[in-house]
Amino acid sequence: MNLTVSDLSVARGGVPVLDGVAFDLPPGRALVLRGPNGAGKTTLLRTIAGLQPAEAGRIEGAEDRIAYAGHADGLKAMLSVTENLAFWASVFGTSDIDAAVAAFDLEELRDRLAGTLSAGQKRRLGLARLMVSGRPVWVLDEPTVSLDAASVALFASAVRAHLGQGGSAVLATHIDLGLAEAEVLDVAAFRATPRAAAADEAFL
Repeated sequence: MNLTVSDLSVARGGVPVLDGVAFDLPPGRALVLRGPNGAGKTTLLRTIAGLQPAEAGRIEGAEDRIAYAGHADGLKAMLSVTENLAFWASVFGTSDIDAAVAAFDLEELRDRLAGTLSAGQKRRLGLARLMVSGRPVWVLDEPTVSLDAASVALFASAVRAHLGQGGSAVLATHIDLGLAEAEVLDVAAFRATPRAAAADEAFL
């Protein structure tokens, strides 16, 4: 099933950010969002993930199919690496965490408490949650933050494997992950027009 966005308008704090966003993402493909800081990439991703309502437009093919990874890693500090992944697997109704542990090189950290991990290790664990979700659509906001070059390569491999299995991904990143299956969408092309008229109404 494709993830289809049609004439989508999104706002941040009640202020229009993007207007008329449209794309059609089939299984096995990735869409990389580009644009300057503050352009609306995070707002768009949160809207697609269902974390905030759209101002207008339609999102189809998202219901119960999306796994979202934002700026927070979503970890429980007093649980071990294994326990964190097992917790998220239970939330999503899955059970196998071994593939995620291997993909993000977490084997030697399995018994470590998440709260004792370095920033990069926490990020790897947070991204490993995607693999235990069983969800076909990954929505990712700057997923490579805090990752060194080797860990970025692990993440890129995980995304390629996900796409190869018929999954899809929408991600905002400034790093070239070498994804041959990726298209680029510049969100600056959809910048919303300020509501000058609405501001004037305050004085009427």
